[in-house]
Amino acid sequence: MKVFLDDAFSTIWATLKTFEFKDLIDIIIVALIFYYLFRLFRQSRSGQLVKGVVILLALFAVSALANLTMVKFMLKSVFEFAVIILVVVFQPELRQGLERLGRSNKTLKNFVNNGQSTESIIMKAISDVADSCAVFSKSRTGALIVFERNGLLNEVADTGTMLNSDTSPALLGNLFFNKAPLHDGACIIRDGKILSAGCILPLTKNMDVSPDLGTRHRAAIGMSEESDAVVVVVSEETGNISVALGGHLKRDFTRNTLYDELSMLIIPGEQEHSNLFSLIFKSRKEKNDEK
Repeated sequence: MKVFLDDAFSTIWATLKTFEFKDLIDIIIVALIFYYLFRLFRQSRSGQLVKGVVILLALFAVSALANLTMVKFMLKSVFEFAVIILVVVFQPELRQGLERLGRSNKTLKNFVNNGQSTESIIMKAISDVADSCAVFSKSRTGALIVFERNGLLNEVADTGTMLNSDTSPALLGNLFFNKAPLHDGACIIRDGKILSAGCILPLTKNMDVSPDLGTRHRAAIGMSEESDAVVVVVSEETGNISVALGGHLKRDFTRNTLYDELSMLIIPGEQEHSNLFSLIFKSRKEKNDEK
């Protein structure tokens, strides 16, 4: 044992003596890659698939040690095509991760548009949405409104009807009127303008979501899981106003608290707080679940 420890310390010391600054950078980059891969797989079905891969690796190690020829041959054949298999199995998650990686840190530009800055247009959109949701809440009108942030939602927008229109409580009221043809879908807002309406959002794959939540809420959570969008949802059954962000749902908003929350999450200079709010959403959800 002593010899083993001496050899281990000697190896560590020899490594430290040759350690350079570029080695530290190398370690940090690898750690970040594993961290983001873990975040990508943590809340999706990929987590279970990763566990399956780990089990296969453990079986391969056991078969090699125990000299189980047939099992070793089969697993070795699987691992030889592992790259192709992983690309096929993890295609949705890999695409999502590459989209996130390829996103430019799009900031909301303060150019003038019809005499208004982009920020003032977004503030008006937030105000219109808050006013509309307050009315929807009283009339028990279901609504699903997505505020696009850094990640572009072109594919989701294409599932609906393109509008490229200014926001107004009247227009939003018409879109979500229960006899209107677009009322069952979501409305996507980009840079303060209604980009598209009647859009189909992906449902959450999280099996821990409360069974009391309906399709609108599951779509809101699903959209927030697959993008950095802020999603507002009004319940048709209870009139409750909720906000989904980062896969978590925060509920019981009023007109004023909704306005403040959206301003904090969407206006330039405030978006760096998104991760903090995701944690707040999660902690509050866990407390509610405990109750």
